[in-house]
Order: sequence, then C-alpha cells, then structure tokens
Amino acid sequence: MNETLVQYRDKAAQYWKQLSRNQKYMVLGTIAILLAVVILTSINLSKTEYVTAFRNLQPNDAASIKKYLDDSKIPYKLSPDGTSIEVPASQAPSIKLDVESQGLNKNGSLGYGAFEGSNTFGMSDNEFNVKLINAMQGEIQQMFNQINGVASSKVLITVPKESAFLSTQPQESTASVVLTIENGYRFDQAQIDTMYNLVAKTIPKLKYENITISNQNGELLPYSKTNGAIAGTSNQIQQQFQVRNQFQNELQKNIMSLLGKMYAPDKVVVSVVSTLNFDQKTSKQNLVTPVNAADGRGIEISVQENNKSATSNGASNGGVPGTANTDVPTYQGGQNAGGSSQSEETNRIVNYEVNRIANEIVSSPFIVKDLSISVGIEPPIKNDPNSLTQEMKDNIQKTLVSIVSATLADSGQTFTDADIAKKVTLFAQPFAVATGTEPAGVNYWMWGGIGVAAMAVAGAAGYMIRRRKQKQLELVEEELSPPTKVELPTIDIDNVSNENQIRKQLEGLAKKKPEEFVNLLRTWLVDE
Repeated sequence: MNETLVQYRDKAAQYWKQLSRNQKYMVLGTIAILLAVVILTSINLSKTEYVTAFRNLQPNDAASIKKYLDDSKIPYKLSPDGTSIEVPASQAPSIKLDVESQGLNKNGSLGYGAFEGSNTFGMSDNEFNVKLINAMQGEIQQMFNQINGVASSKVLITVPKESAFLSTQPQESTASVVLTIENGYRFDQAQIDTMYNLVAKTIPKLKYENITISNQNGELLPYSKTNGAIAGTSNQIQQQFQVRNQFQNELQKNIMSLLGKMYAPDKVVVSVVSTLNFDQKTSKQNLVTPVNAADGRGIEISVQENNKSATSNGASNGGVPGTANTDVPTYQGGQNAGGSSQSEETNRIVNYEVNRIANEIVSSPFIVKDLSISVGIEPPIKNDPNSLTQEMKDNIQKTLVSIVSATLADSGQTFTDADIAKKVTLFAQPFAVATGTEPAGVNYWMWGGIGVAAMAVAGAAGYMIRRRKQKQLELVEEELSPPTKVELPTIDIDNVSNENQIRKQLEGLAKKKPEEFVNLLRTWLVDE
C-alpha cells in the first residue's frame, strides 16, 4: 500500500515538474476555486435558516416566549426592538403550536383568562371591579389585534360606580381605543363601524357617542351614524374618487388596447381627465292610460241609462184679457191654445276602468359632464415627427372624437362638433428614455463579458492540458517506435588512437548537433 502511494506521489511530482509556470498557476487557481466552492457550500448547508415566528409582540408576551425558548434550549434571534422573534425554519411550526397551547402569546393582555385559577375569596369589591375592567379591556384589545392592518392596540374603559341614590344625571360608561395601524394600510368606513360595534356590544349600556377610536397619529376614526355629516361625507367623497378613477382607468385601458393593436403598446401614451356629476335624482310618475290603445277607451265597469218621455194635449183660454189685477189693461187675450205636444229625454252614464301606472325613477349614480383625452404617439421614425402621416392622425382623431361624443351623450348638454374636437389632443413626439436603463445594460454587458472571459480561460486551460498530454503521448510513441535510418556522422574510431580526441569529437557533436548525437547513441545501442 505504501509503495503504491509512493508511486502515485512520484508520478504526481514528475507530472508537476513537466508543467510550465502558467500551467502550474492555472492548476493552483482551479484547486483554490474548488476548495472555495466546497467550503461555501458546506457553510451554507450547515447554516441554520431562521424565520420570523412572532412579530408585533408586547413586552410581557416577548418575555414569556423568550423564557420558554431558553428553557427548551431552542436557538432564536430577538429583534433589536424586542417585538419580533426568529426561530429555526425546521422547528417553526411546532414552536408556534407549543406557544399557543401554553397561552404564552396573549397579545399584551390576559382578558378573562386572568380569572382562571385565581381565588376571589377575600377579594374586595374594588379589587374585583378593577380586575373585571382589566379583563374587559384585554378582551377588546385581543379582538382588535386580530384585525388585519392593526399592529397593536390600547383600550381604556371607564365604568361609573353604581349608587343606591337616584340621580337626575346618571353617569354613562365610556371607552377610548388607540390603534397602531400598519404602514400603508387604510380602513374604510364599514371596517371602522365594525370596530365601534365590537366595543359597544362588549361593554353593557355603552352608547356609540361615548366611544372614541383614533390611530397612533391622533387622527379620529369617526363612526358613520354618530358623526353622520363628517363621516358620511368623507366616505362619500372617497367612493366618488374611486368611481372616477375606475372610470378613467377603464377608458384609458380601452383606448390603449385599441391603439396598441395598430402601434406597439410602448409607443402610445393616453391621458384621460373627466368630470362626473354624482347628483342622484328620484322622480315619480303617475300615468293614466287606456286599456284599449286602439280606440283610446277603457273597460266599461258600470253603465246607467235614464229615458223620459212626456205628452201634452194643450190648455183652454184663460179669463178676459186685461181684467185681472196682474194683466196689462190693453193686452188682448190669445185664442184657444189647444193642440198636443210630445217630448223624450235620454241620459246614459258609463264608467270606464283605465290603467293607472305609478313609476319611481332613480337616475344613474353618476353622469359624465365633461371629458378630455390626450394621446401621444411616437412616430415611426423616432426623430422625425412628420413620419406620422396626416391620414393616420385624422383616423386616430376621428376615433377619439367618437369616443368622447358617445360618452357625453347623456350629459344633458349640447356639444357641437367643434366643441368635441377641442376635447381631443393628439401629438407625435419621440419618447424619452428612462434613466437607469443604460446602467442596467452596462451591467448585463459586463457580466456577459466576465462569463465569456471565464469560459475562454477554462477552454484555454483545457486546450493546453490536452495539448501537453498529446505531446507526452507523441514522445512515448517515439521512444517505443524503432529508430529510423538516418545518416549519422562518421567518426573514425579505428584510425584515432587517442581517447581524448574521440571524447572531444563526441562532445563537439553533442553541443553542435544534439539530435544527431542522440540518434548516434540509439544506433550504437541497437547494434549491441
């Protein structure tokens, strides 16, 4: 075994001596790189990966969890502010379950768990009331900490003392809540109202107007029904702002989709500005229409007819004309008015049933009152705005004008073609190159060059090593192959008696023509 090792060592030493200086440096560099890769890989594989298991911890909860980890001899990392704890990734799920099962993470308060295992015997009423209020505050705090966007919370409750005497002004309970909201998170009005409901339903006989909720910056989060004028207006403005942005974004997206099919999407820029009217109107209509639209009549529901007829045979003459008290003295009485007369009267009353329609019309939630569209297009030839032909501009202009005209159709205003054309702006302009793209390109080229250089160095090293091996094989083949017949220099040894002269001739031949000297020695060896 030792002899084998010695042989390998000798072969390695012999091979090392045959390498040139550059080849030696290359081999040493390769070995160093391989060792560095092996060391870094082993370090990364043996390195413990930590993940954040607990964040936004209260001081008492962090202390409890830290004590549990220390007792269990589990490695961990505590953040500088003491609110987050990292544990090994492989043990994180089991650690979380153990902490929750032991009730170590209480979100800063025990809640009603403070009464578990405690003996209230001998406790005064004041102590019990204080403990009860703290438990209620803890329960509310835990509920708030479970809401997304709330990093932590602080709750303070004031409950009036019960009195045996009647009071004209009874005291009421109050509650104050301060929320630490995560950065970038914003609650809408519905979520704020839910927070008020949680507090109001937890504390008995607590009115909504006696609840105050604010954020860490001291900004009030109002309840919509208590502060209807302020909260309702704020919520309405926010909704209107969202509707306007959504309308503009959808219209801008449609225009970009339309123009992007004719041009490259990165060659078109669209800007949309709109004015919306959110005045919602409600109108009522009471319509009366005939049942039968053909003759404009309804359905007969009642008919009443009256027919009368009268017949008269005439009357005899009266007294002597002019003799009565009321007669005119000189009036002559008429002759006998004898004769018959006949009359008829017909009366018909018809009641018709008609359609009675009551309509309650509510207008749309918003109406587009004004709209303007600006479109920028990069010309086909970047530095030549005239490369965008007038025909193409006219086609785009007509398309945008039709969009504006259709959108403003229900605005209640009358716009002429010239007015609508003024609301559309089209311009051809080469786009500016965003700063920061060139450095990125330089980095790509740099890394690409480094990669190519590394490949070239590796290829050159492989080629040189392969070339060296090929030369060694050629030398071995030359040694093994029979010597070729070559014309060798003749040395007349027989005629030379002095050995010094022979030696001098051989030394001169070895210095002047070493290859011929080597071939001469080979020939002598073969002959022997």
